Amino acid sequence: MNETVLEWIGYGASAIIALSMTMSSIVKFRWINLGGALLFSIYGFMIGAWPVGLLNGFIVLTDVYYLFQIYSKQEVFEILEVRPDNRYLIRFLDFHQKDIHRFFPNFNYRPAENTVSFLVLRNIAVAGVFVAHRNESKALEVELDYVLPEYRDFKNGHYVYYWLSHKFAESGYTRVWAKACNKSHRKYLLHLGFTESGGEHFLKILE
Repeated sequence: MNETVLEWIGYGASAIIALSMTMSSIVKFRWINLGGALLFSIYGFMIGAWPVGLLNGFIVLTDVYYLFQIYSKQEVFEILEVRPDNRYLIRFLDFHQKDIHRFFPNFNYRPAENTVSFLVLRNIAVAGVFVAHRNESKALEVELDYVLPEYRDFKNGHYVYYWLSHKFAESGYTRVWAKACNKSHRKYLLHLGFTESGGEHFLKILE
């Protein structure tokens, strides 16, 4: 194979591995790192650098092993409802304010009588926070659905809206409104079964 092509394969593999190191999500890190290591392993064998090929082949197997562990692991999710003025909730929101504003730039926590707030627990660790308001038409308006970077794999969202369907449907609530502030949040809402309802607004029917 042309030496220039081989060099570009090596550069590409290096770039992918470097990119994986910037991922805060362990799942994204494993997937991207796997792709880079696989390409680097192929590159190593093609240029006759057996140590490079074997080492990266081992990394590929390691990534596959941990991804299997992640996707097959039975995790325990819980919803811990808290008062809107809960001190831990307020401290959590303040500590993660910068990251929260990346996805919810207009978020400003102002709890009211109709505020619904809870912590999402994943294997007892706090993985995220959900804040919404009950309106007069028996719908929930999502103000914040924040997940810590290391837990951003859609599992939290699926559990939260499954729980909402059971918790609030009994009280006559049948709809959830949310506003997408960026492309990644829009993708998240669509993945969770929301439908576009004009502009940045999305609607999900609780079943």
